Formats: sequence, C-alpha cells, structure tokens
Amino acid sequence: MNKILVTRSSMPDYEEYCEEIKELWDSHWLTNMGKKHKQLQAELETMLDVPHVTLYVNGHLALENVIASFNFPKGSEVITTPFTFASTTHAIVRNGLEPVFCDINPKDYTIDVTKIESLITDKTVAIVPVHVYGNMCDVEEIERIAKKYELKVIYDAAHAFGVTYKGKSSASFGDASMFSFHATKVFNTIEGGAVCYHDDSLTQKLNDLKNFGIHGPEEVAYIGGNAKMNEFQAAMGICNLRHLESEIAKRQAVVERYRSNLKNIDGIKLCDPKSDVKSNYAYFPVVFDEKVFGASRNEVMEKLAENGIGARKYFYPLTSVSPAFNEKYDPSDTPVALHLSKRVLTLPLYADLSLDDVDRICNIIKSCKM
Repeated sequence: MNKILVTRSSMPDYEEYCEEIKELWDSHWLTNMGKKHKQLQAELETMLDVPHVTLYVNGHLALENVIASFNFPKGSEVITTPFTFASTTHAIVRNGLEPVFCDINPKDYTIDVTKIESLITDKTVAIVPVHVYGNMCDVEEIERIAKKYELKVIYDAAHAFGVTYKGKSSASFGDASMFSFHATKVFNTIEGGAVCYHDDSLTQKLNDLKNFGIHGPEEVAYIGGNAKMNEFQAAMGICNLRHLESEIAKRQAVVERYRSNLKNIDGIKLCDPKSDVKSNYAYFPVVFDEKVFGASRNEVMEKLAENGIGARKYFYPLTSVSPAFNEKYDPSDTPVALHLSKRVLTLPLYADLSLDDVDRICNIIKSCKM
C-alpha cells in the first residue's frame, strides 16, 4: 500500500512546464526579473486584485523584507501570535524587533482581537497577524485597532492564497500581506513568495532589499540582500496559476469528505467554516480531546503512521517555546494557543488525494476511539 504523505505538491503536466520554460534556452535569461518573473507578477496583481506584487525567492525573505521596509526603530515591539510557523517570529526578531505574543481565539485559531489592545505599549509599532489554515483573521477589528493606535499591519498570509472575505482578496488587507509559494502550499512556485501592497513607495524599498540596493549598472544606492525569484520558479507559478481553481475544487471535495466522516464524533473538534469567507482548503486541522475521545493526538498520529499515513502536529510547539529564545517567553501567557498546540493534528490534504483514501484515514482515526 502506497504511503500517504501529509501533503503533495501540485504540479502541471510535464509537457506544459517544458513548453513554458522552453524559451529560456533561447534567451539564457534565468534570473534578475526576466520575462517570466514580470508575467507572473502581472498575473498575480490581476488575480489578487492588488496594485503591487513584489516576488521573492521564498516567503520567509518576503516577510523579513517587508518588515524591514518600514524602518521600525530597533527594539520596537510587534504584536503577533505564537501559533504559527517559526518563520513569522524569526522574521520579526531578525529585524531587531521584539515579538509580543497575543493568544489566539478558540474558534478559528487566528489572533484573538479582544486581547490585542491590552498588549499595546508606547514601544508598539506594528501587528503581524497570521491567517491560519486558510482561516482569515478578524481584519475589520484589526484595522480599527491599528488606526486607533497608528500601527502598521503586516499579514502573514502564507496559508491564505486565493482566499476572499466578503468578496475581497486576502491580499488587500493591512499595509501589506505576505504569501508563501512553497511547494507544500495551495499555489506553489517550487519555492517562492510575494508581498502584496497598495503604497507605491514600497516598491522601490522592497526591490532594494531583495536586489542589493542596485539602481543601475554603476549605482548601489541601498544596502540590501539577494532574494529574487528566478525564471524557473516564475514559470512554475505561471503554469500552476492556470489550474488554481480546479486544484482548490479538488481540495474542497477532500475536505467535505473529511467533514462527512468526522463530524459529530465526541472528542473530535473540527474548525467550522467562517461566514463570508471563500476558502482555499489549505489544511484540515482536527483537535482531539483525549479525555472524551479516549486517545491522544499523539496516539492517533502514531496509529496513522503505522498504516503508512503521514499527519502533522501543526503548529507544535509554539514558536514562543523555541529553544532559540532560551525560555524568554512563558507559553502560559497564551493558554488557548498552548492548549491547541498539544491537541491539533493536520490530516493529509492535497488535490490528488482520493476519497477512498480519505475514508481509510478516517476509519483508522475512528478505530482509535475508546
């Protein structure tokens, strides 16, 4: 029986990708914002309905660079959540800023907007909320708070590509939104990422940061690094973008099958769809209450592994308890996030996952119930 991984990268047909990259052998233009790069950027601006998209070699550098573009004073505080991938916290710290961890809400696992204001001090400069599993944060309340306290809002939207709220693209909220185009995401450019924004002045700053501050063949006007997306990545993105709607539709069918199998089971909590949100079906998190279900998250994960099925404790542990921070932060300050991190399991989810395999995964989970 074939092993089922927690995810599997979406790819176009081999012939389609080969056709897309064919002209690169003629031009020999492989990087430095070439034709494919510009084409993908333009297509994303249209698809995401934003005036500006800056492409990156990966999502982490996209987030790190957009934070840097605001030139916050070193030591300033940024309110964020520990229920996220390490990249979010690292991007803040690597900019010389101090993460201030806000708890998440127990309904959709995004930042608890009712707790943000109590964390704001005279050193707070920004909020970095995280859209989780394709669930969008309370963007309206975050906008209200940001305006009241004159804070910047930079969304980690790595999980929210293609998601809309009240018909409006997830890319259009806040001062900027970062997307990851990693191979594991709904839309991928092999590796890659992007920053979406409205402010015209950010374009030059972001280009400076990702391309050594080069303004011309004899002028380096700014100290920057190298984070450019290459032409092969962009070509993969161009191909995958053509199939995005069908990929999401396939993912939706998988999610609906999971829901049908696992709904109304004591001890299992599913994340309910949010009103006014059109999902991208990025992940399928399941939360296990060991006392009610009769088996822990870890025991379910081990049982799946015994049957060749990969699942992921995502997110665990919280970024705030990383050994890199030497116990600087107390995870008990974010009790909901801590509770969830010890009980959540994301199940296999990708476009080509068969519904029969979904049924088999669910039967194994149900067999763990005592």
